[in-house]
Amino acid sequence: MTEESLYYTDYLELDKILGSQHPKSNEKTDEMLFIIIHQAYELWFKMVIHELDAVRGIFASGSVNDNAGEMSIAVHKLKRIVKIFEVVNRQVDVLETMTPMDFLEFRDLLVPSSGFQSLQFRIIEAKLGLKMEQRYKSNYYKNTRPGGFNQRDYDAITAVESEATLKSLITGWAERTPFFDMSLWQDFKSQYPLEEGEHRFWSDYKQIYKNSLSGMVEMRQFEELERIFYREGLGDFSAEAMRAILFIMMYRNLPIFHMPFELLTTLIDIDELLSQFRYKHMLMARRMIGMRSGTGGTSGAGYLEGALRQHYIFKELTEMTTFLIERSQLPELPKAVKEKLSFNA
Repeated sequence: MTEESLYYTDYLELDKILGSQHPKSNEKTDEMLFIIIHQAYELWFKMVIHELDAVRGIFASGSVNDNAGEMSIAVHKLKRIVKIFEVVNRQVDVLETMTPMDFLEFRDLLVPSSGFQSLQFRIIEAKLGLKMEQRYKSNYYKNTRPGGFNQRDYDAITAVESEATLKSLITGWAERTPFFDMSLWQDFKSQYPLEEGEHRFWSDYKQIYKNSLSGMVEMRQFEELERIFYREGLGDFSAEAMRAILFIMMYRNLPIFHMPFELLTTLIDIDELLSQFRYKHMLMARRMIGMRSGTGGTSGAGYLEGALRQHYIFKELTEMTTFLIERSQLPELPKAVKEKLSFNA
């Protein structure tokens, strides 16, 4: 007996995919374009979720060796997500070849369905770390009325919210960094008098940072430094995690920090691309429907504008640049720390 040869169409199950477009209007409208673009979104979203789960699995292990392959794999997968969202954002340009009057030909047939109901996009946001209480108009999400989520999707989103988010896992990873053990800093040569009870490195850093500020407005940032890096942290990041992340960003040129720095900047890239996605949809909504409500009952462009302002997930990482100092002013690290941070450690 011979096994039947694998055929391209069967492998990709193209009969299912290409047979899943069923416009509600007549063939003269642009509804086919509308359907295919949104189906393409959902296929890409499925891939993003697949990669996010793999990355979360790496950081959930409780031990991520920056020298080993796990960090490289995580960064590689996150960069793939960046490329996916670049493609997703370009798809909006294709959708915008449809004019407002083209859209009006079939828009009423979509009610009360809406892109707001994209389960996979909400899951992506939740897995990354966007909490329900941080969402704009969070009351839109927690209901099963027409235009909201059906019970199955509502339950799925609720279940994801109980899982460890990528943001919380990154926070735990940063808190575990072993850079600040006092035994490693005995030979640190302070440039300034040591503050009582302060770590030698951070005592110097704070003075260097203070000297870099100018004017009363910038000096207020020095007061924020104490709160963010020593008492409260920032957003969902603890003070310990914030100090570790700042250290990585400042000493990014050390070989062992190349991958961790790439990790942090790639998370910022993902956040920015999600913001671009929301921005492009807000502009498109204004262009297509003006001030009308969305088909699912939201305020349309007004809701999208609010989500654009509020739905930043890794805002804390972007704001970290507030506390950087000039590379030429970075304190020289002691030998013990350099050895700890070397690939031979």
